[in-house]
Amino acid sequence: MIEKRRARRLPVRMELNISSLFKQDNVKVELDNASIEVVDISKLGIGFVSKSVLPLDYYFNTKIYLGDADAALYCVVKILRKVELGDGFTRYGCEFVGFPSVLNYIIEEYEEKYCPNIEK
Repeated sequence: MIEKRRARRLPVRMELNISSLFKQDNVKVELDNASIEVVDISKLGIGFVSKSVLPLDYYFNTKIYLGDADAALYCVVKILRKVELGDGFTRYGCEFVGFPSVLNYIIEEYEEKYCPNIEK
């Protein structure tokens, strides 16, 4: 299989709650704190699993802490794709929107400290 990703995905485990989604045309969807489990991260986005049904092409704001870092990544994430996993779970693929490239050092630092054996 040919790898099509533009950035290497790193395993990560963290729980987040989403209270609302939005689109650029001011359409907003309120959620009852949808619980998601982030399973991987790259310089371009995140992958997560959830039992909540979330629409594609919507955005949400999030704050991500990696490893034991005190610094948080404040970012907007766009939901691009989803795959049904069974047992009511869905895996979602998302991209960072407006993520300043200067913050890539946080992901690089996480990779060096927590994922040194990942093939580059």
